[in-house]
Amino acid sequence: MEDTALAQEDMERAVAMMRVARRVLVITGAGMSADSGLPTYRGVGGLYDRDLTDDGIAIEDALSGDMFARDPALTWKYIAQIERACRGAKPNEGHAALARMAPRFDRFCVLTQNVDGFHAAAGSRDVIEMHGTTHRLRCTRCGNRRVVEDYAQFASLPPRCTVCAGIVRPEVVLFGEMLPDDAVRRYEFALSQGFDLVIAVGTTAVFPYIAAPVQQAAASGHATIEINPARTALSEWCNVRLRARAAQVLPALASGLEC
Repeated sequence: MEDTALAQEDMERAVAMMRVARRVLVITGAGMSADSGLPTYRGVGGLYDRDLTDDGIAIEDALSGDMFARDPALTWKYIAQIERACRGAKPNEGHAALARMAPRFDRFCVLTQNVDGFHAAAGSRDVIEMHGTTHRLRCTRCGNRRVVEDYAQFASLPPRCTVCAGIVRPEVVLFGEMLPDDAVRRYEFALSQGFDLVIAVGTTAVFPYIAAPVQQAAASGHATIEINPARTALSEWCNVRLRARAAQVLPALASGLEC
């Protein structure tokens, strides 16, 4: 943070907001897991900074539902590359801090775009995974599901179902696909119950369903906090903006609540 005095003032304001809140929604994006060493497929340090992949297509096309239907082996090639780059990563201090905060509130819901499963692994219980998780696999033929730690066990791609030999896919939302019904139902129900504090962590909020809770909270006069080193589309909607990494800010907020 560039201005230490201002940063301290903002931290104190954020802690004060959290102390009076009873129902909290935390929205997390890729920046939440950056300190776990997870790359994004685009952006600084990402796996796919170029316009096209080695196969001469955009990564969004390679990782799309349409491509998976036509050429599952090609989609799996890039899914596996991303998983391999992330293999061995663990939840960071920010994930742990959120889990530590949760018991202080009547409800503490985490809405995440991330597919790494780190929130649950760190101990958070009320988690809505809007885009699914790479650790849950489903057979496209018989629907059989299983949980895997990593993809190193697969001798060939695409993997095959151990029950019917159908093609298996991770339960994640590929480009062009609908959000999972269960996640959408939980999302809509959570918003209908209301929150008196919304915290956006490490997300640029390019999806309307991610930006909407922050905008709605701000319009209703509820407290809003943004944790992100960079300015985003959400910044103008937030009462407090903490310009630092999630793994730096969240443990400090948790400690402030415990004082």
